[in-house]
Amino acid sequence: MLPLIRTLLDITFLKKGPDALPHSWIVLYLTIGLWLAALLVTAALIERFQAGDAAIAVVVAVVGAACYLGVLLVTGRVSRGLQTLSAIIGCGALISFAMVAELALLTPLLGAVAANFGAIIIVFWSVPVKGHIIARAIDQHWFTGIAIAMAVFVLQVALSEALAPEA
Repeated sequence: MLPLIRTLLDITFLKKGPDALPHSWIVLYLTIGLWLAALLVTAALIERFQAGDAAIAVVVAVVGAACYLGVLLVTGRVSRGLQTLSAIIGCGALISFAMVAELALLTPLLGAVAANFGAIIIVFWSVPVKGHIIARAIDQHWFTGIAIAMAVFVLQVALSEALAPEA
C-alpha cells in the first residue's frame, strides 16, 4: 500500500501521471477504499459534516468520475480508464486527508475563518492535479486538462450546492 500512496503523492505533486499506476481493478478498489477512509475521517473530525453531506459527496464524486470517463470515451482513450480513475480518486483522497488535517490542526490555532481559507486553497489544488491527470491520459496539453478539470469542478460544486439542504 505504501508504494501506491507514494505514487499518488507524486501524481498529486505533478511529478508523475496516471500511467505510473498499474492497469488494475485492485488499484482502483484500493483508491476507492482510501477515498472512503478520507470521507470517514472527515465525518469523524469535522463537526459540521453530517451524514447527508457524505451522501452528497458520494454522488458528486460519481458524477465527476463519469465526466472524466466521458472525456476518455470522446477522445478514444477508454483503455486508460482504470489508471485515470485510480489516479483521480486516489489523489482526491490524499487532498481530502490534507484538508481535514489542516482544518483540525489550524482551527484551534488560527480560528475557523483562517483555517477555512486554507482548506479552500487545498481543495482548489485538486483542479490542477486532476487537470494534469486528464491531460496526460488523453495526450493533450496541460492547459486542456486544466480547462476540463475546471469544468468538472464547477459542475461538482453546482451539483453539491443543488443537493445540499437549505441552511
